[in-house]
Amino acid sequence: MRPLVSAAILVAALAAPVLAQDKTQTIADMRAELSTLAADLQRLRSELMAGGTSALQAAGGASALSRMDAMEAELARVTAATEALQNQVSRVVADGNNRIGDLEFRLCELEAGCDPSNLPITATLGGGSGGGSGGGSGSGGAVVAAPAGGTGAAGTTTGASGADAPELAVNEKADFDRAKAALDGGDFQGAAAQFQAFSQTYPGSPLGGEADFLRGEALNQAGDTANAARAYLNAFSGAPNGPRAPAALLKLGAALGVLGQAQEACVTLREVGTRFPTAPEAVEAGTAMKALACQ
Repeated sequence: MRPLVSAAILVAALAAPVLAQDKTQTIADMRAELSTLAADLQRLRSELMAGGTSALQAAGGASALSRMDAMEAELARVTAATEALQNQVSRVVADGNNRIGDLEFRLCELEAGCDPSNLPITATLGGGSGGGSGGGSGSGGAVVAAPAGGTGAAGTTTGASGADAPELAVNEKADFDRAKAALDGGDFQGAAAQFQAFSQTYPGSPLGGEADFLRGEALNQAGDTANAARAYLNAFSGAPNGPRAPAALLKLGAALGVLGQAQEACVTLREVGTRFPTAPEAVEAGTAMKALACQ
């Protein structure tokens, strides 16, 4: 009977950590663990009832069933809260996708020769590649150092925080650095073309978000505001919580203002302060909104 009592204690101990999971765990993972815990509780209850009076007394008497009832009620509450959170996240993602799709359509209307009917389906917000997100690499198994940090062991790289940075494919960083050098050297059209080629050659690259942002910078310097806005949009939608997200959203709003899309510019600039209230870009967005006479 001791194993049964120990198992009951273990289930009770496991219920608490579900509420404080590692940040990398998804909501689906949490729901799966909650379902497993609920099934374990049901199994323990069945074993306890099958053991008769002696099993019940060994488990602590009638209070054992009361404790199991309490645990099941708490699991049901947490499961319901998790499902509500999943629904909320889904609504936010859907709303974000709709807004991004609308911006892509409006930007296409401003570009000569762009056919809105041929626009690709908007990628799920935050679900694609982007700066800071894990993402796959291109062909080749060897790796090189990431833009920041030193080289770690076993082909990984160590970032400024001391954690291993995502691995890069052979030539991946070299191609990125070559495009960056073109940008720094004032070859804005060449840099834009190289950054676009980089994104096409290395889909899912951990440098993808940075490449999109810098392509926007190059196009902006070249006077191609419409395509710059699209690049900033790609940079933000690919990594809406990445290090370049505030700047990408700010630059997108500013570009929309230059393109005469004042209403969309105001909405976008307002999002900077809403999403990133402590970022320096929030102050810049406020200044830009005043210049556009946003309400």
